[in-house]
Amino acid sequence: MIALLKNLKPYRRSLIVIFILMFIRTLSELLLPYMMSDIINNGVINGDTAYILSMGGIMLVIALFGGSTSILSSYLSAKTGVGFAKDIRAKVFRKITAFSQHEMDEFGASSLITRSTNDITQIQNVVIMMTRIAIRAPFMAIGSVIMAISTDLNLSGIILVVVVLMGIIIASVASRTIPMFKVIQKKVDQLNLVIRERLTGLRVIRAFNRVEKESLRFESANRELMETTVNVNRVMAVMMPLMTLIFNLTTIAIVWYGTMRIDDGFIEIGSMMAFLQYAMMLLFSVMMLTMVFIMIPRASASATRINDVLAVSPEITDPQRTTMAGAMNGHIRFENVTFSYHSDHGAEAAAINDISFESKPGEVTAIIGGTGSGKSTLVSLIPRLYDVTKGRILVDGIDVREMTLKDLRSRIGLVPQKTFLFSGTVEDNIKYGDETADEATMMKALEVAQAVAFIDEKDGGIQSEVAQGGANLSGGQKQRLSIARALVRHPEIYIFDDSFSALDYKTESKLRAALMEQLGNSTVLIVAQKVASVMEADRIIVLDEGRIVGEGTHEELLETNAIYREIVASQLKEEAIA
Repeated sequence: MIALLKNLKPYRRSLIVIFILMFIRTLSELLLPYMMSDIINNGVINGDTAYILSMGGIMLVIALFGGSTSILSSYLSAKTGVGFAKDIRAKVFRKITAFSQHEMDEFGASSLITRSTNDITQIQNVVIMMTRIAIRAPFMAIGSVIMAISTDLNLSGIILVVVVLMGIIIASVASRTIPMFKVIQKKVDQLNLVIRERLTGLRVIRAFNRVEKESLRFESANRELMETTVNVNRVMAVMMPLMTLIFNLTTIAIVWYGTMRIDDGFIEIGSMMAFLQYAMMLLFSVMMLTMVFIMIPRASASATRINDVLAVSPEITDPQRTTMAGAMNGHIRFENVTFSYHSDHGAEAAAINDISFESKPGEVTAIIGGTGSGKSTLVSLIPRLYDVTKGRILVDGIDVREMTLKDLRSRIGLVPQKTFLFSGTVEDNIKYGDETADEATMMKALEVAQAVAFIDEKDGGIQSEVAQGGANLSGGQKQRLSIARALVRHPEIYIFDDSFSALDYKTESKLRAALMEQLGNSTVLIVAQKVASVMEADRIIVLDEGRIVGEGTHEELLETNAIYREIVASQLKEEAIA
């Protein structure tokens, strides 16, 4: 929590102004009971109306001045708290965008969303409460104690007993609620995960008639969060009745003992009423601090979760000394590359083992193999979505780890295996590849990607809307838009990671022919499951269990590689059956 609060440094001036305003407001509030006591003792008892009116006017001015400082301090507190939350949220977002895929998997998308929203909101609320209450309450407590003691020392013993009793109650409640608040945040993570999967996988859920099961899963997560929250609130609910009871008993004790002091001639009735108000101020300030202390445990749990994100040192970073590539043509070389996922992912063996090959400009290199053979992992190492464990990857003779991420990735057009489109228009999604692209360039990319036909069928053309994740498009349409998004960049290197899987043979054939014509001078890598997608490649690499077990043209591999022949034979049989 303290580590996060260091981010309040840009708001030092606002905090100083708030501090001064709270001090002035507290002084004005402490003066009012004293002046009221003076009015009763010197005005009401003596029947001096002029004195009552003059002192009442002064009290009104002080009250108005105190109210003005209260409004201004509350405004500055809210502005400081919201600005602080904005800064933290920006820091967390920047950190997350720098995460490698491994770090994203480690936290989980739903947890990162919760940390970026709910957890930061908890911190924001505490900052606002602290600047409004935690600054004011100590002033009021100390001031009311001083004023109460100066009014009557003997009556002050009652306040001491009450404060000790309230402290015991607050400590008892806090000790029980702190662990519960940590559990609540984890339950919020779980609920977000269920909701996110329910919404993103809605088609699959409906297709397999699992709506009822997913509803039960949601109800279970929702119920667990509710039960934990109810348990916390049940403990905290005890606070208010106990505090109200203490307030009332304190009032009775002060009035009872105060009247005895008045009868004995030690104090006047106005002084006793002022003392009662000072006692209530003290108890109210303790009550306000209690409200802050109740929020702090949950905010502390949230702060820990936020700090966990900010404390991560991304595995993939830009080099301290950047090797500039100058003019590049996209020559890729793998030299004895080995890559292992972290053991906490359940993968102890290397996913990629001792891989060496090169892909030259103007050539098409295809990578084929069974499921889990490491095809997608292999090509994800080029744009440094992961970093190699051993060996190195060279682009035009330069290790990719010696190039800035921006420089490296700007030279790559990647069409990922899992197609993702953003909400907006078709044009917005195409321009994601190059925001400076004009309409002619975009239409050319769509033409090569065989997407013009279905785009023209839409009312808005390239201005037609794309739903979140491309939910209003078919799998093949999304793949073609993703290909167009990569083509519009005109990079030196193209990576198609199983990017034709949702296309029919006719469309794929046209697409491959158009691509070969368009990408003649570029380095092209194609990951595919279908033999038809790789038959015309200049070089086919066959992977099996993370190792290269064959390399050559289609004809050469048919003659020399048993695994490739098996893949071809299995697909030919399937085509024959179809």
